[in-house]
Amino acid sequence: MTRRTEFSAPRLPRRRVRVSTALIQAGMMLWTFLCIFPLYWLVSFSLKDNTEIFGGNVAGLPHNWLFTNYASALIGAKVGIYLLNSVIVTAATIAITCLFSLMASYALTRMKWRGQKAMLQFFLLGLMIPIHAALLPLFLVLSKMHLISTHLALILPYTGFALPMGIMIITGFIDGIPRELEEAGCIDGANIYQIFFRIIMPILMPAAATVMIFTFLQSWNELLFAQIFISKENVKTLTAGIQSMYGQYQTDWGPIGAALVVATLPTLIIYLCMSGQVQKSLAAGAVKG
Repeated sequence: MTRRTEFSAPRLPRRRVRVSTALIQAGMMLWTFLCIFPLYWLVSFSLKDNTEIFGGNVAGLPHNWLFTNYASALIGAKVGIYLLNSVIVTAATIAITCLFSLMASYALTRMKWRGQKAMLQFFLLGLMIPIHAALLPLFLVLSKMHLISTHLALILPYTGFALPMGIMIITGFIDGIPRELEEAGCIDGANIYQIFFRIIMPILMPAAATVMIFTFLQSWNELLFAQIFISKENVKTLTAGIQSMYGQYQTDWGPIGAALVVATLPTLIIYLCMSGQVQKSLAAGAVKG
């Protein structure tokens, strides 16, 4: 009889394990500090005046907590109106982009018609065009359509440049959906619209979440179009409105810091509320696409 010999991996000394664990924890604590410090600095910056900001208390807590900076920003500097305009533009862009991306992707992948592949490639060519390369043609077109200084002056370009990314993401998801689901819907008497809205669209919600995330980041943070296409104060978005708060001779930086906090809060809230969905949607998009 032969005796079985078992081999086990060599164990590291406990002291070495403890040292490596301590180093990893120290590195993670340092990384956490580097991520949180900009938020802390921004909030403390928004509660100071110019003397304290440019004095000896740059990174410390404010000596005088000036919550009036938020009132000055929201009411005096019209940041509340800018925030509302950003919400309107971003929400409309997300809704239109998601709906059109879902419908176009289904038509480009499931329906059979002449020029189907060429049209899909035409849409995907939009990924190669930088958004700011079309600044002058868009301005001329919007001027002739009398849309300058309106919400549509931003919604239409944002949607147009977000569609290629949305179609690319969603077509990858649709390719993984079995065609038997649509065939079963046809047997039950459902038409093309019922199949799409009742069967296909619920399955594509992870893809739609991915598109929403990218569209939100692109629309909420965009500055150049908002500066060029919008000149009326009551229609400006947050990025362009905060840019206009800088004075030519003197600038009150406390209210600007408060406005930056207001502009940052929606992104933080969305991340805190949807962090799990964000990770699932991005992972699903990576696998399906």
